Amino acid sequence: MDIEKQLHQRSGSTCELSGATDNLHVYEIPHSPVEGADACILISATCLEQIQNPETMDPNHWRCLNDSMWSSVPAVQVMAWRLLQRLKSEGWPQDLLDMMYLDEETLAWASASGEEQEEGNNVKHLDSNGAVLETGDTVVLIKDLNVKGTSFTAKRGTAVRRISLVHDNPEQIEGKIDGQQIVILTKFVKKT
Repeated sequence: MDIEKQLHQRSGSTCELSGATDNLHVYEIPHSPVEGADACILISATCLEQIQNPETMDPNHWRCLNDSMWSSVPAVQVMAWRLLQRLKSEGWPQDLLDMMYLDEETLAWASASGEEQEEGNNVKHLDSNGAVLETGDTVVLIKDLNVKGTSFTAKRGTAVRRISLVHDNPEQIEGKIDGQQIVILTKFVKKT
């Protein structure tokens, strides 16, 4: 039986990442220690396009990983882990990574791509005291801030829960104050 037929049989003819049923392709996972169907997954054209062209990635499309990361197939686990690593600046993927369990062999395969090490090259977000900020942290404003485009002032001492990081600017975070999503400069907050 050829690889594509094995994958259709294993997946029930659905994308092993998103669950889509049309326009399916065989995708061989890079850096695989195994061969054949065990090194491949069956994925939709949309998933394939976004994996091969990371600049086209739509983070909301990948919320499907919430289900597929629990697959018993190591190749699916590896791809889910790599995609969550790629998207973790969005906030919610980090929560999934924290829940995800991979045995040592599967984790070694997953990390063989080096994607999680790229994080070391990423910018660090530091609060006013130099503490490293991470997605999901709670911070407190250390100064009254006028919110641009509104007549609203965010008061000193206001707690901002479950912040998200602006991935391309180490001086900015995002958070909700009084139900309004705003961008805040890191020099005006301290981590709690």
